[in-house]
Amino acid sequence: MNRILLWDLPVRLFHWLLAGGLVFAAVISLVLGEDSPLFPYHAIVGLAMALMVCLRVAWGVVGSRYARFWTFVFSPGEALAYMKATLVGGGKRYIGHNPGSALAILGLLALVLAMAGTGILMGQGNEGLKEVHEVLAYVFVGVAAVHVAGVGLHTIQHRENITASMIHGKKSGEPSEGIESAQPIVAAIFLLIVGAFAVTLVRGYDPAGMTITLPVVGTVLQVGENENGAEGGIGNPGDADDD
Repeated sequence: MNRILLWDLPVRLFHWLLAGGLVFAAVISLVLGEDSPLFPYHAIVGLAMALMVCLRVAWGVVGSRYARFWTFVFSPGEALAYMKATLVGGGKRYIGHNPGSALAILGLLALVLAMAGTGILMGQGNEGLKEVHEVLAYVFVGVAAVHVAGVGLHTIQHRENITASMIHGKKSGEPSEGIESAQPIVAAIFLLIVGAFAVTLVRGYDPAGMTITLPVVGTVLQVGENENGAEGGIGNPGDADDD
């Protein structure tokens, strides 16, 4: 088989930036703790991740072949058969996403948005969502762990380094199965939008009041305990132990 381009650059950038955001937020929350001056930045990372997911959803509609969500659709029977076969040491090889990775990715996208949504509401004073936010964070970590384990199992069973393929974008396949372009212009636009949003969030952070002002809408969110004792939170996996 030939080496063909499968994953475009926007998909690869999204994948690694999301993974990096998860690790960054977890380190701040779980290692440094809420007393660290860096603690509010896990909220900034959470908001940036939410924007990334929104952009990824749009790309899942209009993007290149394997970026589109229709390639994530499998029947319940096909997904169950794949998982059973994988557990006993087999399983069909898919050129794009397999049923297991498709479910994990869709779940992670939904969880990021749910955590960001509950976090924003908490930052506006809705502390009743604290437990929901924590549960979502634990579920996110669990799904991410299962996804990583699945990638490792696939690599061993099929002798195919799919982690590397998410770096260079290529896998073994027939020429007709590949995509024509890595979409570098779209990738640059993606980075520009996310970078500008993140910078604006950092500039809108008030260390004294422990608040972040959302760009465009101007909403002020409480992202930590200020001198008056008010506190709030926003969605990232590390939040589970933050509150």
